[in-house]
Amino acid sequence: MTRPLPFIVFVSFLLAACETPAPAQKLPDLTFTHLGGLNLNVATLEVVSDYHAPLKKPNVEHLFPTPPEQALKRWAQDRLKAAGKRGSARFVITRAAVTETLLKTKTGIRGAFTTDQAERYDAVIEATLEILGPGGIRKGFASTRVTRSRTVEEGISLNVREKIWFDLTEALMKDFNAEMENNIRRHLGGHLL
Repeated sequence: MTRPLPFIVFVSFLLAACETPAPAQKLPDLTFTHLGGLNLNVATLEVVSDYHAPLKKPNVEHLFPTPPEQALKRWAQDRLKAAGKRGSARFVITRAAVTETLLKTKTGIRGAFTTDQAERYDAVIEATLEILGPGGIRKGFASTRVTRSRTVEEGISLNVREKIWFDLTEALMKDFNAEMENNIRRHLGGHLL
């Protein structure tokens, strides 16, 4: 017995509606304690963020599993240690942005048979470590700015996109860590214990 076409279409819609969404993935915490601390000859350390995320496109950093600003705060918490008796240090986050740019994709018959790169994510983070003397006078500083970009193909799932965003933040922070540690040792070596 053959079923009428409307019945088949109805059953197809019911089956599609029953599809369960992919479970949310659990990404690891981005930490830096395994890299060891940088002991500063100061009594106090303050972490400040001067960056204010726009929370709207083209900026998308607020959608990341670990936003770059949060990763920078964690880096400062895990790596910088106030180990002296006087003076202070301030770690200032000045930029932690990721913007999304839509890329041109093929349409029509060619588009149906190709998978193009659909978006590009451009990330930039920037921070400064300042050593302050009495009265808040700056005695020295080290700054670092790093950038990374990544494209993604069209039609990826949210889980895949979030993993790509996590990997982008992790790579950005790896670059930042290497550059900032180098700059601290070069420009603030006299303030390390």
